[in-house]
Amino acid sequence: MKDLRRMSSSHSQPLIRLRGVTLNLASLAGQVNVLRGIDLEVNDGETIGIVGPSGSGKSSLLMVLGGLEQASGGEVQVAGHDLTALSEDQLARMRRDHVGIVFQSFQLIPTMTALENVAVPLELAGIPDALDRAEAELRAVGLGHRLDHYPGQMSGGEQQRVALARAVIARPRLLLADEPTGNLDGATGADITDLMFDLHQRHGSTLVLVTHDPALAARCDRVVRLADGRVAS
Repeated sequence: MKDLRRMSSSHSQPLIRLRGVTLNLASLAGQVNVLRGIDLEVNDGETIGIVGPSGSGKSSLLMVLGGLEQASGGEVQVAGHDLTALSEDQLARMRRDHVGIVFQSFQLIPTMTALENVAVPLELAGIPDALDRAEAELRAVGLGHRLDHYPGQMSGGEQQRVALARAVIARPRLLLADEPTGNLDGATGADITDLMFDLHQRHGSTLVLVTHDPALAARCDRVVRLADGRVAS
């Protein structure tokens, strides 16, 4: 099924199109050129592994794709939207409607239960059955017994399962994952990896993941290597 989806998407508009993307950030030492002219296209349904040494711009690229960092220059097209032309409110709506993000540090709201954390994206979109759908999503990731637990009462692997459920609850076209197994032990990280790829296949989302793990990157359809803020040849 995935191959058929990729074949059909290859004849349509790419879900992601970057042209000459730059990102310059201020620091105490002056301006830092984090991204230096990134060209990249990603088709609907693809899985892309972003690899490279620390400081090469991997996480920054992911933040640009998610509209969490505004590119300093170039063209950023995601799901038919020109992110460089959107206001902060418009970027927030674009993320709500099209993007799910999984962070290394989980980024769960500590004062909310697992159920409440997963329901947040749907509640922000005004969907009335948010809690019922959140419960179904948590059960799908094996956490039906943790609905009323707070992040501090759960293991790292359980918290990342909650984060994955939250990221896919609104069925985003694009799933971004920044070192999703970085804070987990090997066995738990392998379980989260399997779950992430299973969710990608079940929901048909495009997956772009940043990782230092060559084995994890190798599971993707394609690997993109960054070096010094550029796509390495």
